[in-house]
Amino acid sequence: MNETHISEFETIEAAFGAAAGTYDSARRRLVPCFDDFYGTALRFATLGLPKAPRILDLGAGTGLFSALIAGVRPRAHLTLIDNAAPMLAEATSALSARDVAHQVRHQDLAEPLPHGPYDAVISALAIHHLDDEGKRDLYRRVLAVLAPGGVFVNAEQVAGPTPRLDELYDSWWEDDARARGSGAAELAAARARMAFDRPATAADQVDWLREAGFADAACPYAHLRFAVLVGWSPS
Repeated sequence: MNETHISEFETIEAAFGAAAGTYDSARRRLVPCFDDFYGTALRFATLGLPKAPRILDLGAGTGLFSALIAGVRPRAHLTLIDNAAPMLAEATSALSARDVAHQVRHQDLAEPLPHGPYDAVISALAIHHLDDEGKRDLYRRVLAVLAPGGVFVNAEQVAGPTPRLDELYDSWWEDDARARGSGAAELAAARARMAFDRPATAADQVDWLREAGFADAACPYAHLRFAVLVGWSPS
C-alpha cells in the first residue's frame, strides 16, 4: 500500500466521494475492456429476470451498473448501497432522470444487507475493497437475501494468479489506460483509490462462492485484472 496515497485519502468514502463527479466519464479509459466486461455482467444479471425484478446493487457508486440493468428491465426496482454519499447522489440524479424506481442506502458492505428476497444481486468494482474473510462473509450474506434461483453477478477487479502475473497485469492496465487517453492526473487519482484495494484471484472467489452455497459458480469472463463472477441461489 502506498502511504502517500493513504495520507491524501484516509477513508474509502473520501477517496470515492472526491471522484463522484468524474467517475463515469473515466470508466472507458480506466476499464480498457469496458464493453466486454460490463456487457457480460449485464447479460448474466438479466438472464431470466422477471419484467419487474427486485435488484440489490452492492457498492453501487454512481449507479452505472444499475442504469444498465434499467435499460433492459425498465420496471426494475433497484436498491443501491454505497458508503460514499456523493456517489449515491450521482446515482439518484441519473436514475431519477430516467424515472427508474430505486432507493439508496448509505452504508458499508460489512453492515447487514437489506432484507430480500431479491431476484438479482449485482456489484461492480466494489467488493475488492474487503479483505478475503470480508468477501467470504459477504458472499454468504448475499445468498441469504437472494430469492430461490436468483443470480449474483460480481463484475470485479481481481488479483493475478501469481505475484509475477499480478505485477504484469497492473503494468499493462496502466499502459492500456494511457493509450485510451488517461492522463497523469487521472491515473494518480485512480492509484489513490487503488491504495484501498484488497483483490483476490478469480479462482479463489469462485471457490468461496461454492463454499457459500451458490450453484453453478463460475468466472465466465476474465481479462487481466477484470473478471465477471457469477452464481445462483439454489432453486
